[in-house]
Amino acid sequence: MAFGFKLSSAWSYDDGDIETNRSANPHLSDLVAQRYSRRQALFGGVSAIGAATLLAGCGGDDDGPALSVSAGDSVTTSGGRMVNLVGGVSGGTATASSWTQVSGPPVALTPGATGDTVAFSAPNVASATPLVFRFSAVNQAGPANADTTVTVNTAELGFAAVAKSLADTVTVPTGYSVTVLYRLGDPINAATSAYANNGTDTGFSARAGDHHDGMSYFGLAASGAAPDPANSARGLLVLNHENITQLMLHANGPTTVNGARPEAEALKEIEAHGVSVIEVSRAGASGAWSYAQGSALNRRITPNTAMDIYGPARGDASLRTVFSPTGIAGRGTINNCANGYTPWNTYLTAEENWTGYFRRTLGDAAARGGPTAKVNVSLARYGRSDAATQAAPNGPQGNYGWAGVQAADPASTLFRKWNITSVAGAPADGTGDFRNEIFQYGWIVEIDPFNPASTPRKRTALGRMNHEGAWPGRFVAGTRPAWYMGDDAQNEYIYKFVSTAPWVAADATGTDRLALGDKYLDAGTLYVARFDADGTGVWLPLVFGLGPLTAANAAYSFSSQADVLINARLAGDALGATRMDRPEWTAVNPANGEMYCTLTNNSSRTTANTNASNPRAYTDLKRPTGDQVNADPPSPPSRTNGNPNGQVIRLRETGDTTEATAFIWDVYAFGSGADLNRDNINLSGLDDTNDFSSPDGLWFSRAQNAGGTINPLVWVQTDDGAYTDVTNCMMLLGQPGRVGDGTTRTITNTITPLTGAPTTGTATARVGAVPGTKLRRFLVGPVQCEITGIDSTPDGRTVFVNIQHPGEEATSVATLASNWPANQGGAAPSPTGARPRSATIVITKNDGAVVGL
Repeated sequence: MAFGFKLSSAWSYDDGDIETNRSANPHLSDLVAQRYSRRQALFGGVSAIGAATLLAGCGGDDDGPALSVSAGDSVTTSGGRMVNLVGGVSGGTATASSWTQVSGPPVALTPGATGDTVAFSAPNVASATPLVFRFSAVNQAGPANADTTVTVNTAELGFAAVAKSLADTVTVPTGYSVTVLYRLGDPINAATSAYANNGTDTGFSARAGDHHDGMSYFGLAASGAAPDPANSARGLLVLNHENITQLMLHANGPTTVNGARPEAEALKEIEAHGVSVIEVSRAGASGAWSYAQGSALNRRITPNTAMDIYGPARGDASLRTVFSPTGIAGRGTINNCANGYTPWNTYLTAEENWTGYFRRTLGDAAARGGPTAKVNVSLARYGRSDAATQAAPNGPQGNYGWAGVQAADPASTLFRKWNITSVAGAPADGTGDFRNEIFQYGWIVEIDPFNPASTPRKRTALGRMNHEGAWPGRFVAGTRPAWYMGDDAQNEYIYKFVSTAPWVAADATGTDRLALGDKYLDAGTLYVARFDADGTGVWLPLVFGLGPLTAANAAYSFSSQADVLINARLAGDALGATRMDRPEWTAVNPANGEMYCTLTNNSSRTTANTNASNPRAYTDLKRPTGDQVNADPPSPPSRTNGNPNGQVIRLRETGDTTEATAFIWDVYAFGSGADLNRDNINLSGLDDTNDFSSPDGLWFSRAQNAGGTINPLVWVQTDDGAYTDVTNCMMLLGQPGRVGDGTTRTITNTITPLTGAPTTGTATARVGAVPGTKLRRFLVGPVQCEITGIDSTPDGRTVFVNIQHPGEEATSVATLASNWPANQGGAAPSPTGARPRSATIVITKNDGAVVGL
């Protein structure tokens, strides 16, 4: 310590503030000046060359050599594509390095094998948008960094169209991979054996059902059974099992003993219907997907599963049976086709062609009061008049003859419930037999996939019909949400249900999920659509007491709101709704709320009954195939009349809100062969890259990833009858515009019968903008299949698709037409190979990007 004062002139204290080093070594000020000059020269070019040199912060050169880092060249990409950032270090060894984002829409950086590399999925943007990233490295000398810019353009389709194919395999574009995840018969618990696939397997209440159909993925927390809507690596896959390929379930096909089906065979067939809930997960960030056979969340819901009935029809006299004398409960769901979901993490399954499973013998109509009795009018409108039943494909026994099975347990009603013939002497209110069982079907069913002990609830406020799903519109806080539905039969209607309760965003995280369903799905207004020729439309309310929906209605006397909902078709008739060409799946564009609906086809459409929304009636020639070609003389092409190829209609509601009762509409795409007349049939100008027939499944990419924002991807799946001479069923991927972006055209329709003169007529068609390169074929399935059911993980990098009933036309287990999925990517089908199985497949892009972009 220096005090800086003198004690005396005789002696003094020296604090060392004197120069004693007389050597020639450099001065500190010289070193500072030299180092500053060096840094200026090196750092001056960083922004131009994307590199920087790491120099000592305060130490000498012996702290380590200077590092040079590079962030790579600036690049341009588009939304949904994968971008790999690779940093470079030279001139020394870095002790640490990392990437950070400096500016632009935030993205999640996925680390690579070292700190020098990261990857990200480019976000979707409305216009070119720069994203700046910084690479930093450090050693003993200190830090350095360099920046690079990735300019992102609006997302676009990122694959070459797949060619049409008749091969027995699933084909996807180059750069994509397909794996098989969950097949008919796969066990869903540890106690159930692997599927032998030879017709000897039993226990389908613990196996995957048949005819995989509508499907939803629900993100699952990394541990436990709680929802995590953002999890793209672990989830619950919930899927419908619409029907069965009966031949493949039994050793030598179905049998009959003493005029009746054996109990074991019938039970197997019944249990192969319904719904699966299975846990699925991915091994690592880019590994294989698998389902967890032993998961406690796995569950099968079948036509024998207990159900609760909720909404306005709960307890109605029309739903009372000997099993459910109060009409508030029942058993089972069947012929589950399309689907829907709720933001509170429940699954909606739709009961479609349920009518045909029920037996009704001739004379039952008379026993119930004659053809004009209300119950008989209702049954006839849904296709179950006793006379029509006799002419049905399975006759009076109903589909697969379950009603005639004699159970070993005399008290069992599992098979008797399929017989709706009234029993003589039983109470007229239906509590002594199953005459009313059929009224317990035709509903939307809500399932809580996260609670295997919960009882599914039939939501009667959404009406009774051949439901093709219940797809939700956009959820906006304070606005009443809606679900959109098609009634899949010729000349039926499109519906929407609007909840009474406005949406509360906090309900998305509620834990009593079925109670939230009570809140939003049990009270509201069901509407049916009328499409007017001028391109406008109206949602007509199905409300008892309004307009013709009263007891005074001549065609059918409505007695209550429950009566209106149980007989939604009759209510739609009374209101003058527009008869459509088999309304199937609905989907809602997540960016703008526009609703799309597939109109699959309609063989009963004529030149005289076309309308603006269903404007085509024509003859489509189907080419002879197989033995027909080799016949002597060769078979001529067959004629398919009506609207054999279908279309996809869309509507935009006034104010872009789910609460609207008015809308405008046009047709997004008309199905057609590329070679058909572009003036009157191929109105969308389809070519070999995107021609299709019979659109069925429909879905928009999720808004959680680039595929579902700005201009979301629409996925169109086919269930083709008119075009299978050219290709197996397929899936297309498009980027649609908006309602009203096309033109109005007058077309000429011509139907050519086998005998007699052709009939002609004109119609006005409202044609959306030509799809062109904005619609491409993405997938072709195996022989005789239907492509149906689709969802993705939230990040869009995995897409799940269902392949239904491959090889369904086989007439014997010894002459198989398909061996899929056992031969996926392999040889042509062998008549004696593995039996075909419906299955869920997984599609991923090889570089890990969003599928389709």
